[in-house]
Amino acid sequence: MKTPQFLARLLVDGYNMIGAWPELQQLQQQDGLEAARDRLIELLINYAAWQDFQTQVVFDAHFRPERAYTEAYTAHLSVHYTEYAQTADSYIEKACAQRHRNPSPLRLIVATSDYAQQQTVTGYGAECLSARRLGVDVQQANRRRVHRDRQPTQSSRRFLFSGLDPQAQARLSQLRFGQR
Repeated sequence: MKTPQFLARLLVDGYNMIGAWPELQQLQQQDGLEAARDRLIELLINYAAWQDFQTQVVFDAHFRPERAYTEAYTAHLSVHYTEYAQTADSYIEKACAQRHRNPSPLRLIVATSDYAQQQTVTGYGAECLSARRLGVDVQQANRRRVHRDRQPTQSSRRFLFSGLDPQAQARLSQLRFGQR
C-alpha cells in the first residue's frame, strides 16, 4: 500500500473542540464525554481525508493513571492520549518545538482557541486555527463532499430529453405523439 503524501499536519486539542462546538457540547451533556470524543473523531476522519491532512487529535490524560498511548484510526487520523498529568497543550507545544528543531516542508497547523497556546505555537512557526474556524471548515468540507457524491452523471448527448430518466422519456414520447 502506498504511503499518503499529506498537504499538512494538523494537531487538534480535542477537549478544546468539544468545549467549543455546540454539537459536541450538547452530545457531551446528553451522552457523556466518550460520545463527544467519538463524534469529534468521526467528523475529523472525514475532514482529514478530504483535506489530505495528517491529523492528530490530542486528549489530556484527564487524571487517568494509564500511560500515554496512540490509536491510529486511518492513514489520515490518529488520536493521542497524553501521560498522566500532561496537558494537550504541553504535548502540542512539544511537537511544535521538535518540528522547529527539525524543519519539515509540511505545513503544521494547530487547532485550539487557547490564546496563550496560539501565541506559543506560532512562535515555533505553526499556523493556528481557532476551534470555531475548524468547526466551520469541517462543516464546509462535509457539505462539499456530500454535494460531490450527489452530482448526477452528465448526459453525453446534447438534448435535454436524453438527460431524463426512462419513465419521464416514455411519458414525453406519449405526449409528443398525442397519446394520453
